[in-house]
Amino acid sequence: MNNQNIDFSMVLASAVHDMKNSLGMLLNSLDELRSEQQHSLGESPRFNTLQYEAERMHNDLVQLLGIYRLGENNLSAHIEEHFVPDFLSEHLARHTPLLEGLGIHCSIEADDINGFFDEDLLTGVLNNTINNAIRYTRKKIRLTAGEREGYLVIGVEDDGEGYPESMQHAGTLNFKSLDFKSGSTSLGLFFASSVARLHSEGDRSGSIKLHNGGSLGGGVFEIWLP
Repeated sequence: MNNQNIDFSMVLASAVHDMKNSLGMLLNSLDELRSEQQHSLGESPRFNTLQYEAERMHNDLVQLLGIYRLGENNLSAHIEEHFVPDFLSEHLARHTPLLEGLGIHCSIEADDINGFFDEDLLTGVLNNTINNAIRYTRKKIRLTAGEREGYLVIGVEDDGEGYPESMQHAGTLNFKSLDFKSGSTSLGLFFASSVARLHSEGDRSGSIKLHNGGSLGGGVFEIWLP
């Protein structure tokens, strides 16, 4: 057999991309099935678990592709202006069927402001953060947005037990410092931190903050964008 120079990272990225697209189609089918069979599937624990885990895998693959592109130095932010309340409302609509099926109440508390960010990258961050909040919340999730210290701050809060002390931090994450034994949470936080850092203005760049409290008393994830 001849030796071939195979770029396995490219092969894996291509496979991940195909899996991501297939899972996206699966998620659309699950939404349609839930809508068609609302009475029998609306509160089915097995169906909710199926949809939640499919969403979680889809988010992980989106993040893996983003980190691959980051490693290849071709992940960049395409900054455009967005009306933040509309962005959050449209984003939340994607999660509404699952949230309703799980009996979780989700609200939005956003100032009427415009923000400058990459819609696709921020969608990837919020998808993962909301999915994580669904896992740990009791019954409530809140999306927030406002301007603080000259930054657009978008937050996801829940009424769960909150982040452990070891995860609470502010700033940006170093890939080598992450502990992946705890599951996919570290991958999501590294992706969010990387996306935040891609947003910059002058000598300021974005960052993420994790702490507990907020209006619901649980975990609070914030992404700060200049």
